[in-house]
Amino acid sequence: MKRLTLLTVFPPLAAAAVSAAILVLFSGCYVLQQGTTMLGYLYSAVPLEELAEREGSTENGRENGQENGRESERRFVERIHDIRRFASQTLGLASNSNYTKYVELDRDYLAAVVSACAKDSFTPYEWWFPVTGSVPYKGFFNEEDAREEAASLKEKDLDVWIRRVDAFSTLGWFSDPLYSYMKNYPVWRLANLIIHEQLHATVYIQGNSQFNEELAEFVGTEGSALYMIQAFGEDSEEYTAMKNREADAAAYISFIKGLIAELENLYSGPNTREEKLRQKELIIQAAQKRFTENYSLLFRGEGYRGFSKLSINNAYLGNFRLYYAHGDYLKNLYTRSGSDLQKFIEAAKTLGDSDSTDEPGLQLEKALGLLPPAPNPAKTE
Repeated sequence: MKRLTLLTVFPPLAAAAVSAAILVLFSGCYVLQQGTTMLGYLYSAVPLEELAEREGSTENGRENGQENGRESERRFVERIHDIRRFASQTLGLASNSNYTKYVELDRDYLAAVVSACAKDSFTPYEWWFPVTGSVPYKGFFNEEDAREEAASLKEKDLDVWIRRVDAFSTLGWFSDPLYSYMKNYPVWRLANLIIHEQLHATVYIQGNSQFNEELAEFVGTEGSALYMIQAFGEDSEEYTAMKNREADAAAYISFIKGLIAELENLYSGPNTREEKLRQKELIIQAAQKRFTENYSLLFRGEGYRGFSKLSINNAYLGNFRLYYAHGDYLKNLYTRSGSDLQKFIEAAKTLGDSDSTDEPGLQLEKALGLLPPAPNPAKTE
């Protein structure tokens, strides 16, 4: 997408998308607009096997300047089935009917998602919905509706951000389909998307959006890397391209975390709100200048150039805190437990069933056997 949106400057989050958006959309009076649209998409979905017959036209493919026609559609369908088998059989993720159907859209994104945050802290604005509990975002299929929501939030003196997402999980309530724009995705992005969303369909902790998203992001990244090795090999061009992209994503996330740390230090200080807001803008401007000056040292590709032109605010940065604040923590648990992703996922599956009052990360450590068992109070000397 050649525009200055979150999809161009924030590929990791765009690919990751938003969990449980259907439940967010199906709440309150706006179900009449959002829910009807989503049900329309689901109703129009066709089985993947019909894709080649419905769209297969070599002539159309040539007009688009791309490999297309029935052979291209067939390869896409086979790749999706292969990724789904890997996700369920190798990784142990949910085996369901997700991504067995296809929806044709006339755009290259699925929904516009609004998030908001205090201007002088990273306290998110949250919406509450049945089943999902509190979530720090609200989705719209019509981008104009998202802009209206954003305008109302700005009137509350909040930082607001609108981002486009390409997929979400319905947590098993419906069969999540593929969309036409996904046919142009590289294999690693398809694998990351499907594994990420299937993790949501496998593990979901109500009212804990941050842990849910961080876990899905981590498993999606690790799982797609394992899939690419299996499908192409570690010495392949495909795997190398994916690793280059991941290196750039990691560099970007690291830079953003540094900016967040600077602002957190400012917000926790004794200055007045007015002074904090003034210094906030100076800190962001200085960060964007450093970013531009050091770009060639930080990145291998050109995908993040747009950052220096964005109107950065706390809502934008808050999305990174949601998805990546504790990424190193999950990576550390994964490494300490033997770097076995199937084992890691099996441990994560126990979290939703646990009656423990421990926070999810601590529960996961225990499930992985990284912490000693709790003492038995009934045991006597």
